[in-house]
Amino acid sequence: MGNKTGDVPQGSGLPIIIIGAGCTGLAIAQGLKKAGVPATIFEKNATLSTPVDPNTPTKPIDILSFLNGTTGEVMNAPEIPNFHRLRRSKLRNLISKDLDIRWNKRLKDIVLGQDGKSVTAVFEDGEHAVGRLIIGADGARSTVRSILLGPEFAASNRLPYSATFLQSKFTSEQALFLRSFHPLYIAAPHPEGYFAFFGLQDAPEVDKPEDWTFSSTFLGTQRLAQVKEKSKGYCEPWKSAFEWVSEDQAAWYFDLSIWDPSLAEHNWDNKNGRVTLIGDAAHPVTYQRGQGLSHSITDAGRLVESLKDLTKSQRSAIETYEAEMKVRAGEEVRLSVMNTTMLHDWTKVLESPVMRVGLSKNK
Repeated sequence: MGNKTGDVPQGSGLPIIIIGAGCTGLAIAQGLKKAGVPATIFEKNATLSTPVDPNTPTKPIDILSFLNGTTGEVMNAPEIPNFHRLRRSKLRNLISKDLDIRWNKRLKDIVLGQDGKSVTAVFEDGEHAVGRLIIGADGARSTVRSILLGPEFAASNRLPYSATFLQSKFTSEQALFLRSFHPLYIAAPHPEGYFAFFGLQDAPEVDKPEDWTFSSTFLGTQRLAQVKEKSKGYCEPWKSAFEWVSEDQAAWYFDLSIWDPSLAEHNWDNKNGRVTLIGDAAHPVTYQRGQGLSHSITDAGRLVESLKDLTKSQRSAIETYEAEMKVRAGEEVRLSVMNTTMLHDWTKVLESPVMRVGLSKNK
């Protein structure tokens, strides 16, 4: 597709502005840097691939166990090659190296240049940053998305489900017991319509279990007191883990929500290829399928490849990226809703492909 009148040519002198220094924003910045494209990241917070346990080698073939939340019986334990778990904070630190990141920069507005080629990001502290493209990588509650579509159409769709997340440390004996179920991660649906995850979050030193941090997720509740009560009817390790955490343990509660970029009412105007969305800003999903980061990194790769194609104008490059992303990510949004809904229905859990045949694509 050739240049159109007023289109921004690829390789113009203005930088690309990335809003958000999460994994997605950092990944695209690294891709642009390798391509020789100048980019600056603006992050609203003040500060920011490493495995959660660097002391235990990753197995060529491991298992992901699904336990019956009532009895603890293994319902299925599909094999997974190269089973990795990553801490996003450490991943962010790794891929933030040698990038131009401006901290404490909260986006207020976007102003389009009258030349049809430039765009300005206006921040709450009064700074103006001029570029040729603004990429909204600012998460599920994206300010860029709200500016593009307005608050009504940009608002996420809340689902009738909620979850509680905890990150906890335990005594040495307790930590060794909890880890004995699996060194990385296990999951358990419950006949009463709950679903729980448990895994190791950080193990800085192999011989200090008291310093290990475990991550617990309980889908279907909104308060720690609720979780502690419900976990009494759960199998191990959840029963003990939630019994051992203190009443004042820090916990995060939130309602699950999504936003489907493939819907007609969610079609945004990219302003002649000068503003686009990526990652959770473009397609927040529920977390049970574990595909949110995968699609976000795919977005970054596809967008960089499109921007590197000098046979296209910038407008054409953005249109190419958005067309593919909206179809691919829209399907994932819908699959995530189906998966979350299924996990609250015990009959559907038992009939699910994961429980019947595992995760092998050859089955």
